[in-house]
Amino acid sequence: MITAAVPVRLLIIIVLSLFTLTFSITENEALLKLKDSFLSTGVLDSWVPHTNACKDKWAGVVCSKGAVSGINLRDMAIGGVIDVDALNEISGLRTIGFQNNSFSGRIPDFNKLGALKALFLSKNQFSGDISSEFFSRMTSMKKLWLDNNKFTGKIPDSVTKLPNLIELHLEGNQFSGPIPALKQTTAITSLDLSYNKLEGEIPESFSRFPADSFRANDKLCGKPLNNNCTTKVNHSSTPEGPGPLPSEQANSSGEVGTDEKSHKLVVAAVMLAFLIFFMVMFVLYARYKERDDFRVLEKEDLKDEMEPRVPGGESTMGKRGSKSSNRGGKSIGTDLVMINDEKGPFGSSDLMRAAAEVLGSSGLGSSYKAAVDNGLTVVVKRMGEMNRIGSRDDFHAEMERLGALKHPNILTPLAYHYRREDKLIISEYIPKGSLLYLLHGDRGIGHAELNWPTRLKIIKGIASGMGFIHSEFASYELPHGNLKSSNVLLNENYQPLLTDYAFHPLINRHIATQALFAYRTPEYIEKQQVCPKSDVYCVGIIILEILTGKLPSLYRNNGKTDVLDWARLAISQGREIDLIDPDIASTSSLGMMARLLQIGAACTESKPEHRPDIGEAIRKIEEVQV
Repeated sequence: MITAAVPVRLLIIIVLSLFTLTFSITENEALLKLKDSFLSTGVLDSWVPHTNACKDKWAGVVCSKGAVSGINLRDMAIGGVIDVDALNEISGLRTIGFQNNSFSGRIPDFNKLGALKALFLSKNQFSGDISSEFFSRMTSMKKLWLDNNKFTGKIPDSVTKLPNLIELHLEGNQFSGPIPALKQTTAITSLDLSYNKLEGEIPESFSRFPADSFRANDKLCGKPLNNNCTTKVNHSSTPEGPGPLPSEQANSSGEVGTDEKSHKLVVAAVMLAFLIFFMVMFVLYARYKERDDFRVLEKEDLKDEMEPRVPGGESTMGKRGSKSSNRGGKSIGTDLVMINDEKGPFGSSDLMRAAAEVLGSSGLGSSYKAAVDNGLTVVVKRMGEMNRIGSRDDFHAEMERLGALKHPNILTPLAYHYRREDKLIISEYIPKGSLLYLLHGDRGIGHAELNWPTRLKIIKGIASGMGFIHSEFASYELPHGNLKSSNVLLNENYQPLLTDYAFHPLINRHIATQALFAYRTPEYIEKQQVCPKSDVYCVGIIILEILTGKLPSLYRNNGKTDVLDWARLAISQGREIDLIDPDIASTSSLGMMARLLQIGAACTESKPEHRPDIGEAIRKIEEVQV
């Protein structure tokens, strides 16, 4: 009977295995199933059947070794439902990012994804309580960002038990009750519980974080906050004695007894000790804040996780005390290398004392604004995945080459900070901001000043800067590589300054293909090739953007170039005037505008050989007059 049962069991196992295989789906099918659960999926037009998510570079899909490892759908105006069962079919999924979208309701069952390392749900409309044990099975979790939603109830106790957690951001919700104590062995390096309804004493395991991590929780007390959790003593409960002893009474001469004198001396000594203690703590806290104000520069392990917008923790430069050699450059401070001191020298100590303001992030990294001691305001860009050049000496040579550039339409870097994992590149802060913001983000005074002469001036300045870059880096496959309106800054005279150029040889190739704008040109989409004329294509796009006032959907990486298609159709029908931004169309220069539109269209021909080279494009642009 036993031997006969064995084949039956094997048969059952085989049948169940075949059943599972029959009903399992591929990664691509799982992503399409996920897309079907969303609303407003126009930005996911590249997610189509019979294509491959990794090979065909579906928008927002992160791949590693040909398999899906992450989903980054930040800022895509998506709502609806998140199909976690579909996500569960992607075995290699380690990172999920749905920041700044329109999802609502209770938190989806992400706890089914036990291997998940990073979950970013910031700035949605998720609400309701999260069960205490929700995260108990997610033991691989390293980064959890639930901030700026509408979550209520207590902070799940299971969060504080995650053994690998290094970042926890719950700010901007309605969590209430006490903060559960940390029960993990690894230290969280980035924490924010501010702007909730938490109460009670802050656990000792959290007391090492700055006070800003707990701000706007009125009922919290304890370190590092200034309000102590003091307990009032009820003196009325003390049993009454038979009255004061003779030694406690004033003597016949009116003097206070010896014991009472001693008691007062003890009280005075205790009060003095407390005063000294608080003064020392104040001094230490002030020094701590001086070191910690620039904590946004902390090194993060981003090897397989997407970077959120607002990092935290202590400054990497504050942690590293070893001095680096200047390697031919001018090294100042501990790890900062000056490559251009036209704006005056400054060092890493200046940056550590500076209060940093987060400006935003892009595919290349995050940007921060800081004022240093010499009165200069700088932008610090933290660039990850910048190790294509292997040695530090070679990287320094490239940075020195950038620091030596001089051109009125180029923003030259001032300094850099080298680490194997990430690099900091420091440039002067330009207050007026980017062309992207002035053209699309503010239809007020800034946009009104973008009249036809100013727009032509900007286009000519961009062309001049591109010509200089192509001359200086003629041997590069992509001399600029990342021209777009967000990388064109405008000074007080609306003179354009190009940034983020000549990084192509430095950035790891898999990041370059996702982050650099030149990789959205037809030659790369069709043949996985780029060339100097890929920069010319980007010049054409920015010309059309400036003249039409329209934002190319190509910026959103969704496979469409609506402004380009619109322009080609109108030009083919002789209706160039219909393309012009109405804010500048009522001038006597429509003929010149139409001529410039045609130059932009010629620069965006789908085949590189049909486009003008950069020199010819510049010559034609210079011929256009106001």
